[in-house]
Amino acid sequence: MNLFYSVSDTQLTLWWDQAAQAGARYTVLLNNEIRDTVSHTHCTICGLQPGESYPVCVKTGDTLIGEELITMAKTPRRLNVRDFGAAGDGRTMDTAALQAALDACGRDEEVWFPAGTYLTGALRLHSDMKVYLDRDATIQGTANPEDYLPKIWSRFEGVEQECYQSLLNLGTLDHAAGPNCRNVWIYGAGKICGGGQSLAMRTIETERERLKDYLAALGDKVRECENDDTIPGRARGRLINLSNCENIRISGLTLENGASWNVHMIYSRKIITDHCTFRSEEVWNGDGWDPDSSENCTLFACEFHTGDDSVAIKSGKNPEGNAINRPTRNIRIFDCKSAFGLGIAIGSEMSGGVEDVHIWDCDLEHSLYGIQIKGTKKRGGYVRNITVRDCRLSRFLCCAVLYNDDGEGSPVPPVFSDMVCERVHLTGWARNYWEPELHAMPCIDLTGFDVPGYEARNLRFIDCTMGKDATIVLRHCKELRMDIEQTE
Repeated sequence: MNLFYSVSDTQLTLWWDQAAQAGARYTVLLNNEIRDTVSHTHCTICGLQPGESYPVCVKTGDTLIGEELITMAKTPRRLNVRDFGAAGDGRTMDTAALQAALDACGRDEEVWFPAGTYLTGALRLHSDMKVYLDRDATIQGTANPEDYLPKIWSRFEGVEQECYQSLLNLGTLDHAAGPNCRNVWIYGAGKICGGGQSLAMRTIETERERLKDYLAALGDKVRECENDDTIPGRARGRLINLSNCENIRISGLTLENGASWNVHMIYSRKIITDHCTFRSEEVWNGDGWDPDSSENCTLFACEFHTGDDSVAIKSGKNPEGNAINRPTRNIRIFDCKSAFGLGIAIGSEMSGGVEDVHIWDCDLEHSLYGIQIKGTKKRGGYVRNITVRDCRLSRFLCCAVLYNDDGEGSPVPPVFSDMVCERVHLTGWARNYWEPELHAMPCIDLTGFDVPGYEARNLRFIDCTMGKDATIVLRHCKELRMDIEQTE
């Protein structure tokens, strides 16, 4: 099936895979009448009738993309969080009231956050529910680590461990099992905001004290980490944590200032995130959207203002990631934009493998790395079958990195292979949000590993362009095709 969709009672969102030809336009028909014509591969139709069925068809020219008979949802019964005692004044702790509303929500109901600021600690959602935030509604997480206890089993930087709860928590982690939380939609026009860097640092200091004997025993091994905060920082919660989840959609919201990553899905599948704005400018490890040993995840029509990766695709860290062996695969990312930050990363935790990632119609020109495939030499695993089309990038990198290199290694390096960039423009200029000046850097940097059989291989650049002063760096590569034109 090439046509995918999600419905509320009155709104239908469609998305589909990119057509083969460049510059395609798509016609969306509803009830056999043209409803919209778009150049991107998604469309939202509003004002439909609850419970009604509509024949829907998407074409490009005379080519059929897909057609479906789609039935709208029934109008859900709303549970107003204020009826459960939530104050929404930004000062009163509303955790108990909000959790009561969430616990009470049934299959055909949704928890409604009217305008207000709802101060809270960790909240837990369950299967078969919806959460709706009005435009002026904010779920505001506190900056107190104690509000995210008790800890839960989670995964951070590729290793399973106990972590503080996230602001919103769905599912229970189990790498040997399938989904245990399904069919949740978190949507609206409001904001979900975490405790940000303040919560992050308070959590790190609490963990540093708890781990002081362990850290002291590591001695010089700590130098293998990114910095002194790396190990205690791995216990931080995220903004939204999805563990062993299936069929979850997050749409229309501003997602802001998790204590680390913002949306993190682990051992999950069919996770859709669309029409969201991510903000984490001042947060260390402030990634936007991180699929981790997860499948069939889709991200579109989102904008990123992140202090780290906009997207980071992961699958575990050696040797645990090799042993668990749950790859991340079938990831679609399209019509997204990075205002700054690091762009889209695959790795560095990719020991379980990453494959079948498709990226199109994205603007990563203002990110530091554009698209970066990365791993340490002792990571093991693979990254393969990566396709990037019709994007603007600052750079495309496939390389080894030296940070996050602690722990036992795999006996072999990773394998980076089978990647296509088509109709991509690479500027060769990059900057971070904290460095307003642009810096000239290689627009393509392909560096495999200096071990026979582990070179970066079968990498193709087709009908691509690069800035007039841009340069290319190649090391330890095989089977390259470089069809690139330098532009003025």
